[in-house]
Amino acid sequence: MEPFALKQQFVRACRAVTVGDLSFGVGRARRGCVMSPGRKGAAALLRAGLVREFVAQAKTSQIKHVIQILSQEFALSLHPHSRKGGLIGLAACSIALGKDSGLYLKELIEPVLTCFNDADSRLRYYACEALYNIVKVARGSVLPHFDVLFDGLSRLAADPDPNVKSGSELLDRLLKDIVTESNQFDLVSFIPLLRERIYSNNQYARQFIISWILVLESVPDINLLDYLPEILDGLFQILGDNNKEIRKMCEMALGEFLKEIKKNPSSVKFAEMANILVIHCQAADDLIQLTAMCWMREFIQLAGRVMLPYSSGILTAVLPCLSYDDRKKNIKQVANVCNQSLMKLVIPEDDEMDEARQLTTILAEPTSASSGFLDVSSDSSFSGSVFTASSCERTQVTLNLDGIVQVLDCHLHDTSTGMMTRIAVLKWLYHLYIKTPRKMFRHTDSLLPNLLRTLSDESDEVILKDLEVLAEIASSPAGQTEGRGASDSSDVQPNLVELQVPDRAGQLSSSGMKGLECSPSTPTMNSYFHKFMINLLKRFSSERKLLEARGPFIIRQLCLLLNAENIFHSMADILLREEDLKFASTMVHTLNTILLTSSELFQLRNQLKELKTPESCNLFCCLYRSWCHNPVTTVSLCFLTQNYKHAYDLIQKFGDLDVTVDFLTEVDKLVQLIECPIFTYLRLQMLDVKKNPYLIKALYGLLMLLPQSSAFQLLSHRLQCVPNPELLQMDSTKATTGLRGTSVSNINYTELLQHFEKVQNKHLEARHQRAGQAEQLDRRVVL
Repeated sequence: MEPFALKQQFVRACRAVTVGDLSFGVGRARRGCVMSPGRKGAAALLRAGLVREFVAQAKTSQIKHVIQILSQEFALSLHPHSRKGGLIGLAACSIALGKDSGLYLKELIEPVLTCFNDADSRLRYYACEALYNIVKVARGSVLPHFDVLFDGLSRLAADPDPNVKSGSELLDRLLKDIVTESNQFDLVSFIPLLRERIYSNNQYARQFIISWILVLESVPDINLLDYLPEILDGLFQILGDNNKEIRKMCEMALGEFLKEIKKNPSSVKFAEMANILVIHCQAADDLIQLTAMCWMREFIQLAGRVMLPYSSGILTAVLPCLSYDDRKKNIKQVANVCNQSLMKLVIPEDDEMDEARQLTTILAEPTSASSGFLDVSSDSSFSGSVFTASSCERTQVTLNLDGIVQVLDCHLHDTSTGMMTRIAVLKWLYHLYIKTPRKMFRHTDSLLPNLLRTLSDESDEVILKDLEVLAEIASSPAGQTEGRGASDSSDVQPNLVELQVPDRAGQLSSSGMKGLECSPSTPTMNSYFHKFMINLLKRFSSERKLLEARGPFIIRQLCLLLNAENIFHSMADILLREEDLKFASTMVHTLNTILLTSSELFQLRNQLKELKTPESCNLFCCLYRSWCHNPVTTVSLCFLTQNYKHAYDLIQKFGDLDVTVDFLTEVDKLVQLIECPIFTYLRLQMLDVKKNPYLIKALYGLLMLLPQSSAFQLLSHRLQCVPNPELLQMDSTKATTGLRGTSVSNINYTELLQHFEKVQNKHLEARHQRAGQAEQLDRRVVL
């Protein structure tokens, strides 16, 4: 047949086709019907033998010519009826070709897909119908063209016309069946298209995408897990869709992926997905955040140290969640597991890397995880199963300590940070100082201001954790060399008496000792200790409310964490050079109250009671010199150390002092303290007047200072119980000083008394200056 005659015959046939000649629907698809039998026209002509004749005769060029006529003259025509006829003709042509249709799929499919964009919804429906018939005949042969078919279907899935959408669903089902049956699906070329389409905001398009992901995930021969980093971000975005059904489908897809990850952790690209999870762990949507946090939990437990380079980002996402209330209890629980698991990944070997960030090769430490996708109660402990991560037996990781410290410092500085988050930050800092002290001391100078500021926190628990960190900084052997360079040399006294810390065997060799008085197992304090004491006192001085409300609590805890003798020795030495005399007096009074009343200082009090060793005498002298800022506390220190004669000598000097209401109040408090269990030994010594006449005289001296008050009555009644008062008339040269030590001769009490007078003269001058300045101010106001 001549080409022109062939064309004329097809033109007449296609124009005669009616809309009812070809239809498809759910019922006919189920019965296997592809097309309605045509009564006339192109479909009848093709079925009658025209195309089959060409196939039988292997006239490929004639077949292509037929398809070209149907495409160019009809399917792509400007006239709607011609386009309909062309679509029906192409479908009929495909049926006639049968198994040979795969040779002409490109020519058959392209014009049909073009009609998917037609403005007429009926034409889009016929295009969908035609493509259904073409695909049904070709079956697996259409897979090389899957990308363009998927692209067209994704547009039809969001079509506003319900008939078109229904038709596209039938075609979609057919295509899914073909993919699941075949082992020739080209996933590599499909992933870029999936990655592009997954960011669609249309609900139907999203539903279409998720359905295909679920199908591909269910095919054993298709390993979609390798390409999960390409689509994970889009999946989490779809998880936030307003449609519950879509959210449920997406949650199911993510759950299937997570199950697959747990089964095959060795093939998972954890590192490529870490930052994606970090972003979505900070999502405003609760479901997205909870799901991402559960994934993060599993990643940390499965990948182990592979996740360490992303620690700063993980902490940025996890730490704020720790302060969530009960409305987000599930997220908080999972975040806590993530935080604990990540902390366990930091090991002492991380401190051995040089400044060039030399990579340390470490065996990966993955573990099996909980079986439930959103099992928020999953235990964070590791099961110990080991796998080969990222197709290599060893993983090179390095701890990004700078980034972690920056995140922790930022959260600590932010006043809006929740209490549980601040506690977690301080736990992290303490953990890092334990595991990587050498590296952490490079950041100590930048961390100290915020750590000191945190002492003003409203929560006692936060302050306790903060003090633990500060105590570790002050006592860590790693600070011996690092701290010297960082400390302010002007703040360090060259002749400081050696400070000691509780035993920490094995942390420092005896070569690190500074003084003979230290036992071989007791390391010396590092140079950050004195710097810490200076800054702590400065903070107390600038923030008097902190001193009043939390000062005793802070100092008592430091005495437990470090060593009471160290704390008091250092503070006394610093206060001796304090220029603000009023603060010095207040601080000495606070320290004295803690010394006399706190159970944490029981051993220190016993050490000062006897003064049998050079160290105890040295400590007494150090405290005494600073205690002179407050006359009454100085007397109480003498009472504590049983220096009764010197106490009596001090009280004799009180007549030369400026006796104020505050002074009398402190005397009143001292009388109350004498009645406390701390001074039981002192009250018992009052029974032996012969040996302790200066104790009785000192107490009578206090009684004479007091006005007629309840304290006066209390002390008067106590002194009335002293037996044989006439013995007070004995020769004072035969009486003892009240001390029971053997090293008291080493203490120059005359020099101490002179120092007391010198300090009190300074206080008197300072009070006169303040009074003069206040008087001048009043005069200016009057003028």
